[in-house]
Amino acid sequence: MQDHRRLGRELELFGTDPLLGAGLPYWQPDGAVVRHALEEYVREAEVRAGYRHVYSPVLGKRELYELSGHWAHYREDMFPPMDLGGEQVVLRPSLCPHHALIYRSRARSYRGLPLRIAELGGMYRAEPSGVLGGLTRVRAIQLNDAHIFCTPDQVADEARSALEMIRAAYAALGIEAARYRLSLPGDGGKYVAAPELWRRSAELLREVLEASGLPYEAAPGEAAFYGPKIDVQIADGAGRESTLSTVQIDFHQPEQFGLEYIGADGAKHRPVMVHRSVIGSVERAMAQLIEVHEGAFPAWLAPVQLIVFPVSEAESGAAAEVARQAACLGLRAEVAVDGSLGARIRAARLVPYQLVLGPREAAAGEVALRLRDGRRIDPQPVEKVFARLGFLIGERNVELWAAETVVPPRYT
Repeated sequence: MQDHRRLGRELELFGTDPLLGAGLPYWQPDGAVVRHALEEYVREAEVRAGYRHVYSPVLGKRELYELSGHWAHYREDMFPPMDLGGEQVVLRPSLCPHHALIYRSRARSYRGLPLRIAELGGMYRAEPSGVLGGLTRVRAIQLNDAHIFCTPDQVADEARSALEMIRAAYAALGIEAARYRLSLPGDGGKYVAAPELWRRSAELLREVLEASGLPYEAAPGEAAFYGPKIDVQIADGAGRESTLSTVQIDFHQPEQFGLEYIGADGAKHRPVMVHRSVIGSVERAMAQLIEVHEGAFPAWLAPVQLIVFPVSEAESGAAAEVARQAACLGLRAEVAVDGSLGARIRAARLVPYQLVLGPREAAAGEVALRLRDGRRIDPQPVEKVFARLGFLIGERNVELWAAETVVPPRYT
């Protein structure tokens, strides 16, 4: 596993500039393609799971974060307030207060619960310069965040479903969890003082972990200020751990914001808030993907999914037409014409699918498919190849190809 900072520069995925400042990376075109594919995967998975997507502003009045508890318990990690028109506004350190406001924007009934609100939104942390590093610790964060507002008897199922979404995403991304952690409160005053709520939340999360059959470790002192959480830990090439995904049960903020729903008995009840992030911050998820795959991303994430190699100049027109057809079907395709065939293949070593188009294939309307791992597939009609690639990529499969007839190399 290689350092994502070096690979990111070499592969022109992301970069930094002193004029932007520390902890504020920018994305190059290829990196932006991977990031977009990752974001679309999460959005689609959330839609299938019954989430509704929202947008909320990255600024809020200081009073908002005083109400949520962030100002009292998290202020050192927030950027200073800005004076604006006689008010103080703050770059948000979290999305949950905004989603609480969306929930309370109208009356709610138990019939509409669980309400699953998701957003891929920006948040900001005033990280000290000494802890910043590549994409793993940044100051401007794009967070895959969601909040589920539910009745008490729905909490365990919602938390369990969130954990299943996380595990499915890791399988599609080709990454593994280093361990699962039950993060509990420790000593000190950084936690909300509500012992009974903490006990109930921790018991529910233990039940979820045990029902999922996952080994886990309790970690006192690692909880959020408002409640315990399940943290899915990942490790980089140096063995350093960080949290990528989380599931949290929160009784505190529904109380703070006065959230209610009308129950079957016609009375007002307090919902429970489940915080859930499938891939955590996009930046940290990208860092892990870069290191684990060393730039050879699963085909559905690759910046260029298909590259066409005309054997000679005579096939250039046919190669351009093949690439055009691929692009029309939604594949990210390019044509490589400069240099010898061998040199072009070596330069495109990270591209999952490589189509070699010689005079015989051009005349027959076929292509010889070369996989990134060196396998060659028998020449096949272009339409058949594209149908297969479209299926594999559409399924977000980590496998390059299913069992097919593989022939010895014809080109070197």
